[in-house]
Amino acid sequence: MPAITTNDGVRLHVEQTGSGEPILFIHEFAGDHRSWEPQVRHFSGSYRCVTYAARGYPPSDVPADPAAYSQERAVADAVAVLDALDITETHVVGLSMGGFAALHLVLRHPDRVRGAVVAGAGYGAHPDRQGAFRAECEATAAAFEAEGATEVAKRYALGPARVQFQNKNPRGWAEFAAQLAEHSSAGSALTMRGVQSARPSLYALQAQLAAIETPVLVLVGDEDEGCLEADLMLKRTIPTAGLQILPRTGHTANLEEPELFNAAVDRFLATVERGGWRRRDPRSLSTSTTGMK
Repeated sequence: MPAITTNDGVRLHVEQTGSGEPILFIHEFAGDHRSWEPQVRHFSGSYRCVTYAARGYPPSDVPADPAAYSQERAVADAVAVLDALDITETHVVGLSMGGFAALHLVLRHPDRVRGAVVAGAGYGAHPDRQGAFRAECEATAAAFEAEGATEVAKRYALGPARVQFQNKNPRGWAEFAAQLAEHSSAGSALTMRGVQSARPSLYALQAQLAAIETPVLVLVGDEDEGCLEADLMLKRTIPTAGLQILPRTGHTANLEEPELFNAAVDRFLATVERGGWRRRDPRSLSTSTTGMK
């Protein structure tokens, strides 16, 4: 099935590999369905791996209407992919923009998610940083419109949480940067404004996050500075969350450290499957250091 159609008529490119329990992978802003290749290669021997290109990312459609892009629509698109593939319940793994989508999928459709890996999700989440984040999103969107993806990719791929990938794996980073340069300039600008900039703060969702019962693994690189604080908040707020921090790692964690990333996800999925991923023991929340008072 190379494409599915959403309820608002947008065609999404979908690929699936392997068989078994499904895993839905949702890509980041600077990636696309191809970004999950190290994970598909690893997991497709035991799982049914589903990847797709979000709207605005060819070969998926690039709607021209700005109203076609939002956090809500990103979640609806994930559900549309599941429905088209007759998947009633799935594990979901999302990075950055995809991590936000995975988390919102858990919030809105908990019956569809067996377990969620929320990786590198946190940019612009803190209320004190939202204004600056949105200003940067607008500048980035304007650059995609004025200069095009080929030029913007040269700078975007060298962000402060991307250089770790370049230093560790120059060939892998070059492939990532080349794929980013192939993105739709219009689609990137529309996604940056409608999804990235306009999404709600995670801190404004704390009451909803505290009610989550779905197993969640929050995963982040220790040099992904824009995510660390928010991801610690997610760990402390979601009663079923575990926090995995990858050392000396930036934002593109699944490509930068595929073995560590895959091992963490593999261990999480196996624990969920055997019913071992439980809510945090409330006794661990005591303010006492020793438990003596």
